[in-house]
Amino acid sequence: MRSIVDKLSSRGAAALTDEELIATIISESPSDDAAVAAAQGLMAECGGKLVGVAGCDLARLRMIGGIGKAKALRIKAAVELGSRVVVASASMHDVVASDRDVVRLMEPVIGSLQHEECWVLYLASSGRVLERMRISQGGVQSTVVDCRLIIKRALELLAVQIVIVHNHPSGSTEPSSQDITLTERVAEAAALFEIRLLDHVIIARGSHYSFRGHNLVK
Repeated sequence: MRSIVDKLSSRGAAALTDEELIATIISESPSDDAAVAAAQGLMAECGGKLVGVAGCDLARLRMIGGIGKAKALRIKAAVELGSRVVVASASMHDVVASDRDVVRLMEPVIGSLQHEECWVLYLASSGRVLERMRISQGGVQSTVVDCRLIIKRALELLAVQIVIVHNHPSGSTEPSSQDITLTERVAEAAALFEIRLLDHVIIARGSHYSFRGHNLVK
């Protein structure tokens, strides 16, 4: 563990491997070699990829050898911090011109989640992202969305376009009847205030579904 600390001090966090980053997060002291073994076991359990660690829920994390509740909480906090940095920095510079832009922005945030979340991108007329807001989160198969909340925030931001985006933990991108109904309701409500629903994008395990691309949004 001491060599990891030395590397971090002299070369920065970018020089650390995935396992070394996790070990640094969960270590109790610079000499905590058990943290390295626990990090290696965690990566193996999660498919050898950080995206697997990010998508692992708290209950499963704490059951992995050498992790436990306290370290699992640290890992989940680190993952959430990273996601928030991505959201904050991207919102300052990005422009949405297509469904691929939506996926680029949101897949790192919701693509690996084991539960469903629904977000809204609020856009200026140029497509510049004014804000990204999570409006609901739910179980594995569904989430509840309040259309009034979506429109209220759009008016506060003076947004003229919005995009709905949510994930399907099941891996299927096919929209449900509830997804279609939600899209219709939001489009109708937004139109009353001359706000355009630009698209509704479903993200699931490396693939996505665009309502606009399938002519379900006009």
